[in-house]
Amino acid sequence: MPQANALANVILLLWLPTVVYIFSRFPAQRALIISFLGAWLFLPMASMKFPGIPDYEKMSATSYGILLSTIIFDVGRFSSFRYSWIDVPMTVWCICPFFSSMTNGLGPYDGFSATFSQVVTWGIPYFLGRIYLNNLAGLRSLAIWTFIGGLLYIPFCLFESRMMTSVHELLYGFNPGGFHMSLRLGGYRPTVFMNHGLMVGMWMMSAALMGVVLWQTGIIKKIWDIPIGLWVGLLLITFVLVRSTGSYLLFGIALIILVVAKYFRNTWLIWGIVIGMCIYLNLGATGEFPRAQVTSTLAQFFPAERVQSVDFRFENEQILSARARLKPVFGWGGFGRNRVFDEYGSDISVTDSLWIIAFGIFGTVGLVSIFTALVLPVVVFCMRYPARLWTHPAVAPAAALAVALMMYALDCVLNAMVNPVFALTCGGLAGVAVARGKEPFPAKTKALAGRLT
Repeated sequence: MPQANALANVILLLWLPTVVYIFSRFPAQRALIISFLGAWLFLPMASMKFPGIPDYEKMSATSYGILLSTIIFDVGRFSSFRYSWIDVPMTVWCICPFFSSMTNGLGPYDGFSATFSQVVTWGIPYFLGRIYLNNLAGLRSLAIWTFIGGLLYIPFCLFESRMMTSVHELLYGFNPGGFHMSLRLGGYRPTVFMNHGLMVGMWMMSAALMGVVLWQTGIIKKIWDIPIGLWVGLLLITFVLVRSTGSYLLFGIALIILVVAKYFRNTWLIWGIVIGMCIYLNLGATGEFPRAQVTSTLAQFFPAERVQSVDFRFENEQILSARARLKPVFGWGGFGRNRVFDEYGSDISVTDSLWIIAFGIFGTVGLVSIFTALVLPVVVFCMRYPARLWTHPAVAPAAALAVALMMYALDCVLNAMVNPVFALTCGGLAGVAVARGKEPFPAKTKALAGRLT
């Protein structure tokens, strides 16, 4: 990672006490959401090294800060957690790095270090979602603040798109994604305070989806005394300007899922996506993916440049999958052992997708556990809250988050944009899914987020 300036390091160090301050001023649930989204949206993509712990960066600072704040202000919250069968996949995903290290002779120190890093990145956000957002009201707040987070990103995205420069570089001294990676579709793809323009695309997709649902269900009428319809329109325009074609496609799929749920009262499309993902991952992991046939079919519908890009991805996944199958259970562990090198020792592989990274480093155990962890809460939510309830104002925001999480899981088949906010969402949905029946279903829903209306 490029060298950050002093301002970036100072802000990272100050963020932990800032989180404690936020918890002292706001109700715990709101403080959690503000701390998490504030860090993800605005803190630098920089890290600081301290002995004995993973790199200190914006999300680890937030996770540590929230845990510390919970101990100080809301320690009873921990006792509300009840481990459930739905938590098993995330648990396996968090501990499998230890077994990957041990089976590759890397030693217990490396195993514990890799496991700790996995817990900080995935496990803690998931756990915080389980204990703070494990009800419909909590997910409603997350959906509202996700939409607001998208609105806050509008001026930054418009500025970068117009000026073709990185706000992150102006404030923190470097552009995490690089200038050339931001040149797309005849313009500049914003990265703002994230690592890549694709991350911004996924975030704005999720925010726009929340906005459409909040607007259509009438949950919020105005924000900052401006009708929400105008905000949604402006957010959609900005979303187009982030120049992320994959996010456009995912947004379209998400809208179709919601429309089908509303008018046909079923979630068959979600089940179809789950089945399709399972087939794709199985073919990729076993080396039976029909690359030539798929590429030739895509060439009939998409520009040659895009088809070549996808075929390059398929080619790399094939050679990386063959490498991963040499260590099929727990993978190769860290230190780039999952990658492919030529006879001169040069790395000839490119790891674009989360699935091939998980398969190569953590084997079949890692691959199955991470995608099950992402998909299972959505599937169980759909079973416990069928589509006929999705238009109810109490359920609609949670349903929108479930669809957004499914779109993120689908994106992880093609990209590797780790976003702890989705792990937080995953934990919240898991908590709601297993708590159905304990939480009374409200007959009516009051006007929500009164201070925003």
